[in-house]
Parts: sequence; C-alpha cells; structure tokens
Amino acid sequence: MPMKGRHRKRIDPELYIHLIRQALPIPPETEEDDHRLVEILSGLDERNDLSPEEKTFAELLTIVIENFEDKHYALPKVAPHEALRALMEDRSLQHRDIAEVIGNKGLTTEILAGRRQISKAVARRLSDRLSVPVEIFL
Repeated sequence: MPMKGRHRKRIDPELYIHLIRQALPIPPETEEDDHRLVEILSGLDERNDLSPEEKTFAELLTIVIENFEDKHYALPKVAPHEALRALMEDRSLQHRDIAEVIGNKGLTTEILAGRRQISKAVARRLSDRLSVPVEIFL
C-alpha cells in the first residue's frame, strides 16, 4: 500500500534486487551481522549521488538495523524526573529555565527531587520545549 503524501521515484526492480543480493539484508541475529549491515549503510550514507534504488535500499537497511538495535540495545526505563535532570544537564539548562516551562519554581523543585509526578500538561510543555517524546516524562 503506498504511503499517503509521499511520492517515491520509480525504481528499477533489477537494480534493487542486485543491491539486495549483494548485501543479503537478512535481519541480524548477532552483533557481527548488525555491524556488517551498518557498514553497508554507512557506505551509502557517505555518498551524495545515490540512485533511487540505493536510497530505497538504505531505507530498508535502516529499518532492519533499527529493529535489531531496539531489541538488543534498549535503553533502561528511567524515572521521569531523572530523565528531566539528565536532559537539563546535557543541554546546560538551569532550574530557572525549566521553571519557566513548568510555570512554578516550587513545583519544579518538587519534580526534580522526585517528590511530585509530572502532569500530562507539564509533560507536553516539556516535550515541546526540549524536543523529545512526551512519553519520557510520563
């Protein structure tokens, strides 16, 4: 089924099949399999002159690699307040920067200390301000 709103250039099936035969992008079972596919994708990513077949193949490799890595390198679940603290540190944000988003200095302190939950409304504002998925804070 074609994706709505996306127009892909027609690809030559023979050229695409040739790429698949060369790389054999079978879903990886080991880190070595994954590394091999990452190397192929990296080689494609370094080029600026990809054919439509190569662009489509790179998309396929990306999906296969991400699937493997999501299963094998999943990040541990972090408490919302710890995620917020890590984001603040990573982006050199201060208490006052986050308090502006949350709307209250005292509530910000309570959230950062883990004594208060982050409400859905505050989670949405933090998500928008920090450009991260809202689920991080819920």
